[in-house]
Amino acid sequence: MAAPLPLRSDDWWRDAVIYQIYPRSFADGNGDGTGDLSGVRAKLPYLVELGVDAVWFTPWYVSPLVDGGYDVADYRTIDPAFGTLGEAEKLIAEARELGLRTIVDIVPNHVSDQHHWFRAALAAGPGSPERELFHFRPGRGADGELPPNDWPSEFSGTTWTRVPDGEWYLHLFTPEQPDLNWAHPEVRREHEEILRFWFQRGVAGVRIDSAALLAKDPDLPDFVKGVDPHPYIDQDELHGIYRSWRKIADEYEGVFVGEVWLPDAERFARYLRPDELHTAFNFNFLACQWDAACLRRAIDDTLAEHEPVGAPATWVLCNHDVTRTVTRYGREDTGFDFATKAFGTPTDLDLGTRRARAAALLTLALPGSVYLYQGEELGLPEADIPRDRIQDPMHFRSGGADPGRDGCRVPMPWAADEPHYGFGADREPWLPQPGDWSDYAADRQAEEPGSMLALYREALSLRRSENGFGDGPLTWKPGPDGVLHFSRPGGLICLVNLSAKAVELPAHRARLLSSGPLDGEGRLPQDTTVWLRA
Repeated sequence: MAAPLPLRSDDWWRDAVIYQIYPRSFADGNGDGTGDLSGVRAKLPYLVELGVDAVWFTPWYVSPLVDGGYDVADYRTIDPAFGTLGEAEKLIAEARELGLRTIVDIVPNHVSDQHHWFRAALAAGPGSPERELFHFRPGRGADGELPPNDWPSEFSGTTWTRVPDGEWYLHLFTPEQPDLNWAHPEVRREHEEILRFWFQRGVAGVRIDSAALLAKDPDLPDFVKGVDPHPYIDQDELHGIYRSWRKIADEYEGVFVGEVWLPDAERFARYLRPDELHTAFNFNFLACQWDAACLRRAIDDTLAEHEPVGAPATWVLCNHDVTRTVTRYGREDTGFDFATKAFGTPTDLDLGTRRARAAALLTLALPGSVYLYQGEELGLPEADIPRDRIQDPMHFRSGGADPGRDGCRVPMPWAADEPHYGFGADREPWLPQPGDWSDYAADRQAEEPGSMLALYREALSLRRSENGFGDGPLTWKPGPDGVLHFSRPGGLICLVNLSAKAVELPAHRARLLSSGPLDGEGRLPQDTTVWLRA
């Protein structure tokens, strides 16, 4: 077993590498086909050996799982499919002993329709105090038969559902996820208590889902594209909410990372002021094409957004909602956009893998923190899920046109020669694993010096031990077209070749690591990254 990692200093979050765990698909400890907390606890040594600083869990709370756990029925209880609250507390403590901090997910925009608040609101009827916790409204039209407004859904379809007494309720996602009314003091009080509940159990941080959507224009006006302010995105009232949350986090030395999708750099940065969120996800970089100009622009824009408020950038290539990096980078269109997802998109996995290896070293060399989605360190491709096994509501609400997000959520392959690749011994996993994943299994890759897992382990070890990585300045250096060339403090150099031909390496004292073999001793091939010491 790998030796425990030393816990980082109080500002660990500024340059941490944080591993995202989708509990349902990480490891199945009891063999029922669903990942669980006992499975995670058994794999903690793997995460220590990988070299990450913290783990972020997507929702593990009681949920009907209509939207993969993002429809929460009780924030203070672990879903029985995953384990118990006691097991979660043991996991947090055991991870801490091994040098790993824990981040949990909070979904404040909405709850499950099975949440006791919403069930009480349905039973209480129009005009009741219970309904004030949500957005219930009479409909438009002669008989109230039309929705109260025309807001577009974050998923496909309508944002309003009518209940038998004639009123409608708002849900920016699925009908099973009613939006909360954040103008109500009880909603704010409840979430502040939830934060305290988890900080008191030892979590180091909280990731905030859909962080820019909570507050709504109280008049619920129709949506007019291109007209500001937006009626439910980035409302000014949000900043008061997060200032009150920050006071709670500061009591426990906890940190926040917000899921904030905003095109306006100045408004994005407002969430990262010293008395609000500590960090926010950087989606421009994730969605960027595998193109030198696009990547440099995304890097420059990200650093410029964060600089005025002194917050560190976060970098991520993939998550539980996004087509896996190996697959995306092997396509003609290497960017990411929910609107363009389609069945049957051709992919060159060899090309995608080469680019994903190069992107890994690029990402880990940038200033700030990095989020690593489970399975990326194995180079897992997007899985093709048979249509009759798809569970993601994005697929169904699109009328079957969108393949959904299940392809990046397939259970992890741990052992090449065991049933279900060692995910769980007894029952078939909740999503089917491809039949050709043996070579992706962690045990097999651990024995192969050139594997994706070996690359990540060595890169994370160097990032921890070598000067120049993590938070701090980045300086661009001149280079050929299609090449990203920058230096970090202490003489660290990163060179990424996205051009069509091999390029000469700059002067250097030592080569630390490359994502693939070099062309001789002094040339960097196409779609390859190298770390050098000047």
